[in-house]
Amino acid sequence: MSTDKEKNLYYLDELSNYKVADSDKDVRGWEVTDKSGRKIGKVDNLLVNKSTERVVYLDVEVNADIIATNHKPYSKPTADGVHEFLNKDGENHLIIPIGLANLNLEDEIVYTNSVDYNMFAETKRIKRGTPFDRDYEFAVMNSYNRSDSSEARELGEGFYDRPEFIRK
Repeated sequence: MSTDKEKNLYYLDELSNYKVADSDKDVRGWEVTDKSGRKIGKVDNLLVNKSTERVVYLDVEVNADIIATNHKPYSKPTADGVHEFLNKDGENHLIIPIGLANLNLEDEIVYTNSVDYNMFAETKRIKRGTPFDRDYEFAVMNSYNRSDSSEARELGEGFYDRPEFIRK
């Protein structure tokens, strides 16, 4: 894990001088659905890159049925063999890159056009509020990048692209 000095991503809740800009939607508490409209969970928090003042990930508390599927998390083999990640009890949160998220403003739903239920079920989870490192980010990205959907967008783009989203 990186030291606090090297830390770049923060949960919005831990930044007392930051908030969602008035011109943007605060999606915390919104339902999250997969590309088929199946409920995955709800947005619990936002992960912010403090230096760019942008949200880069949604922290999603997954539904119990995702956990109950008991899939082993997907991971790509490393040069030295297979690197396997196992979800443990209490790990009921996962991150979704902003570039995979879309908004249904009328129904207050965050949805994706490129990730299905099984990919979410096979994604490495963490405990609520856990600081994570690049290994976790790579595991999640590898899991989501398995999509062959032509609708998949670049992971760095999304609905929170404006720098004024997070404001002091």
